[in-house]
Amino acid sequence: MKEILISQNKHWNGEKYSSIRREKLDKLISYLPLRQIITITGVRRCGKSTLAKQAINYLIENGVNPKNIFFINLEHPYFLDYKHNPNYLHTIFEEYLKLINPKGKIYCIFDEIQFFDNWQVYIKSQYENSDIKYIITGSNSSLLSNDLNTLLSGRSLNIHLDTFSFREFLDYKGIEYKSEFDIIKNKIEIKRSLDEYLKWGGFYEVFSAVDDIKNEILLSYAKNIIYQDIIPRYSIRNSEIVERLYFYLVSNVGGILNYSTLSDIFKISDKTIKEYIKYFEDVFLLKRIDKYHTKQKEQIKSQKKIYSLDNGFIQIAPKHSKNLGSLLENQVFIELQKIDKVMYLKDLYEIDFKCQNTLYQVSYDLSNIKTKKREFQAFDYLDKNNKFKHKIITYDENYIENNVEVESIGNFLLGLKNGI
Repeated sequence: MKEILISQNKHWNGEKYSSIRREKLDKLISYLPLRQIITITGVRRCGKSTLAKQAINYLIENGVNPKNIFFINLEHPYFLDYKHNPNYLHTIFEEYLKLINPKGKIYCIFDEIQFFDNWQVYIKSQYENSDIKYIITGSNSSLLSNDLNTLLSGRSLNIHLDTFSFREFLDYKGIEYKSEFDIIKNKIEIKRSLDEYLKWGGFYEVFSAVDDIKNEILLSYAKNIIYQDIIPRYSIRNSEIVERLYFYLVSNVGGILNYSTLSDIFKISDKTIKEYIKYFEDVFLLKRIDKYHTKQKEQIKSQKKIYSLDNGFIQIAPKHSKNLGSLLENQVFIELQKIDKVMYLKDLYEIDFKCQNTLYQVSYDLSNIKTKKREFQAFDYLDKNNKFKHKIITYDENYIENNVEVESIGNFLLGLKNGI
């Protein structure tokens, strides 16, 4: 085991971890002085380990002895035989203490901790009886929210990490965008990057690969999540149905879910369909949204719409939409769900999203008079009293008309007011 510990803690030998700075790092840094356990959640391969290692860089730069920082990826094959024994976490930590003999405060990072059964019991016992700062990462929302909060109510702080934002994507490419001068100078490069980002999403290993293998990487990600994080955890026998259901749903992002229809298609109960979709949500593959209603009970009972939490996954759907408008709509959803709860409105007309005090329509192109009229009428019909702000996200238009703000997806993703 000593070799594993040394190989995973290169900072002990003075090495610095090199990577694109993630936007959530500032939040993580602000939590480091606090007593609470820090949890980092997110879909597999989104960069949770990298974010934790960026925190290691920060700690060392600010005077922490590198050997007082312990990082261990618990999905290493060596630990497979011990995954049902949470006490082995203590064995791992004790091995670190014997190997390094650190003096003073220790920062302990358990990466992909859900690999061990009943890990929460160990963390709780250590938290209450030691002065160790714990950072734990995991790829399942239930494991790192419901289960942990049950045992450690008020003792943990969560950071949810999404795949790369468009800003982070531009940082990776070395394209400046933070001033009006940068935007004008790099307009063509930003547009090209935007098209690439809308199509392939924000997984680092995907956008840093050549186009020929991007699909293969995304397909392997989806299947690994299904067969490693869902099938074994929930003891599902018919794994083929779970896989087929996922790819069917990601083929229909933005659509309204009909559980009875899905039940007929897959020959399983609508209750099981709902359970499987909840599993997809738990591992951050998909997300459902409610229809807006002033009464919360009606929102809960409403028909749901479904979206992918990364645009890249839409490309691997067997019958994925070639419609750029669908990619645009899904990306707008991804950005909005980072801010707050997202819902939709529907009656005679439909409004794609409500988030906080703004209603959003998504339309790739408003040059067609009928399309523009329909989008504007939706606001008039569903918000007669003008309770909300009105915004339409398009591919490349920016203007204000009749109190409706029309904004390009580039401006929206970068948070800019100047057109790109």
